[in-house]
Amino acid sequence: MSTPDFTLRAVDLHKAFGTRQVLRGVDFSLKRGEIMGIIGENGAGKTTLLRVLSGELKADRGAVVHRDRLGYCPQRIVVNDELTVEQHLRYFQCAYRLTSLERAQELVERLDLARYRRTKAGVLSGGTRQKLNLVLALMHDPGVVLMDEPYQGFDWDNYLAFWSITKELRDRGQSVLVISHIAHDVERFDRLHRLRGGQVVEEAGVTT
Repeated sequence: MSTPDFTLRAVDLHKAFGTRQVLRGVDFSLKRGEIMGIIGENGAGKTTLLRVLSGELKADRGAVVHRDRLGYCPQRIVVNDELTVEQHLRYFQCAYRLTSLERAQELVERLDLARYRRTKAGVLSGGTRQKLNLVLALMHDPGVVLMDEPYQGFDWDNYLAFWSITKELRDRGQSVLVISHIAHDVERFDRLHRLRGGQVVEEAGVTT
C-alpha cells in the first residue's frame, strides 16, 4: 500500500464563537516535505484555525488528520517567566521524553540564544522570547510543524536563520505550515493560500 503524500489534512472544519461563525468548512492538505503558508486579515480566524489543527481547540464539525509527530509554535508565547532558557529546555526534554538535548542546543546556537541560557524568560525581549518559543516547538524534531506568526520581533539575521531552518526541515521531508497576516518573500513557500470568509482558498498568482 502506498504512503499518503500528506502529513496533515483538514476536512470540512467549522468553528463558531456564539453567533460568530469563524471557520466555515475549511479543507486543505499539507503535503509531506513542503512549506505552506496561509495568510489572512486580522480577525480572519487564522489563530483559531491553528488551534483547531493543533488540537488545542475542538472544532464544532469536521476532522483533522495527523500522520506524523506535531510541533506547535503558537503566537501566544508559552514560556514561563520564572524559568531560565536552560530550564525550559530541560522541562520540555522531559515532556517530549527526549534522551538528548542535541537538537535543542543546535537551534539555540543558530538562533543566537546561547548567551541567554541562564537568563529568566521574564526579562528577555519579545523577539528573544519568540526565539525560545520556536526552539521549544522544534526541539523534538516533529514531522509536522504549525507556526503562528513565528518570526514576529526577529531582526534580519534571525529572520534569515528562521527560513534556513525551515528550508532544512522541508529538505528532510518534514512539513511546515506558517500562518501570518502577511507573507514576505512569497517565493520561500511551496504553496500559499488565504483564509477568507472562513475558508482556505488558493492565493492566485503565488502558488508554485
